[in-house]
Amino acid sequence: MTSVRPLFVVAGVGLIGTGASTARLFAQKGYNVALISRGHEALEKLVQDINQDGGVAASIPVADYSANSICAAFKAIRFIFPSDTSHLRVALFNAGYGVWKPFLNITDDDLSTSLEVNVTAAFAFSREVITEFLKLGFEEPSEHGQGGSRKRGTLLFTGATASIRGSATTSAFSAGKQGLRALSQSLAKEFGKQNIHVRLFTLVDYSFTYWHTIIDGVISKEPKFDDVDNVANTHLDTFSIAKCYLGLVQQDSSAWSWEIDLRPAHEKW
Repeated sequence: MTSVRPLFVVAGVGLIGTGASTARLFAQKGYNVALISRGHEALEKLVQDINQDGGVAASIPVADYSANSICAAFKAIRFIFPSDTSHLRVALFNAGYGVWKPFLNITDDDLSTSLEVNVTAAFAFSREVITEFLKLGFEEPSEHGQGGSRKRGTLLFTGATASIRGSATTSAFSAGKQGLRALSQSLAKEFGKQNIHVRLFTLVDYSFTYWHTIIDGVISKEPKFDDVDNVANTHLDTFSIAKCYLGLVQQDSSAWSWEIDLRPAHEKW
């Protein structure tokens, strides 16, 4: 009888970067991995690399991050990883769109795209993920890293400093990222009620966990999977970020965090 493996889904991934490093790490931990991205060539190369390293990964290319594209992507995921072989346990919304212009230079298209990717797509992604979580029973701690009992799944969001603070030239970008942050907080409050105790930032049990991660800094362009200690302290290393995501997933249900702030040691801004 085929064992059911946990499934990790990430939206917004290239050959290198936060999404790619997180996908590689979860594949190493025994998760099936579904990758949603607009970059078809980089996506196929990443899938090939993961599969050659002994993981199980599938590419889900999309033309854009519209709600319809996100819904179609999840239909494809259900076909590739049916419920009798894989259950969605962790999902990361890592897609983003940045606009850095003086306010009067921002076009309607700039604003529309920022809101579509950072907010509308995140809504569609969350809806699909939560629907899958609701089909599952509570999961006990396992070797796959989904820590803590009474947890159906973990939904992660990648944010930015603009999620909590606007600045000159970031009005469109910050509007989208702050919308994403508000969405993640609202979901944490609403779907905690699916279980017994519901409180954010208190020592209680939830059915779901949601984390919003603020990433502020220049991300290293070279993934360093075996030599993280030698990464320059002025840059964020993507594999170090991925390990932080895994640590959140592994948190026991008696002590969960909602939002964390990642920065390099030698911050210069």
